[in-house]
Amino acid sequence: MGIEVGGHQERTDWPKLGPSLLIASALILAIRTARWPATHDAHLSNKELEKEIDYAISVASSVLSKLVSKNDTIFPKRREPWYQATDEDIPR
Repeated sequence: MGIEVGGHQERTDWPKLGPSLLIASALILAIRTARWPATHDAHLSNKELEKEIDYAISVASSVLSKLVSKNDTIFPKRREPWYQATDEDIPR
């Protein structure tokens, strides 16, 4: 009664891409900071590290967005129902 499922659409499952974004960001950050000297003074390098973290997240997000827009078949999908109105829903 009311609304019926008219079918399903396959869409990229964005919540499942969270771990991929995390791993990609961590790898970018590790590569970019690999040559930094090991220091224990958190006050000096904290601002630089935060900038690098923001940059790594930005790069990983851009790459992931581009991949999803160009070739979304390589990512996990979920089926989302779409609904259609029945005769009872149409005003007369």
